[in-house]
Amino acid sequence: MFLVRIPIIIFVFSGFAWFADKWSNPRALSAKTWTFLTCPATGASRICYFHALETGDASKVAPIDSFSLMLVAVAFRGEGPSIQDGSGIAPVASGVILLPLNR
Repeated sequence: MFLVRIPIIIFVFSGFAWFADKWSNPRALSAKTWTFLTCPATGASRICYFHALETGDASKVAPIDSFSLMLVAVAFRGEGPSIQDGSGIAPVASGVILLPLNR
């Protein structure tokens, strides 16, 4: 199943990048970027995400995945959210906190 999804994802995201005029030459990427993209943790997280989507409800899986991206941005990249960002982050964070309570 993953072998079918990966080419589709590559095709769709390449189209998004091209239409948004954000396409760049992959050879121009830094060594640090290539290391991150090829890191086993990156692939493992996607495998876990797709497995969670197959076995669980997307309404519960997607907010947790979104929240993890926000945590990485704040913890590892030092990005502090603005007021506008916070207004979008707050509902996602609230939903992630409430998910375990809805059993």
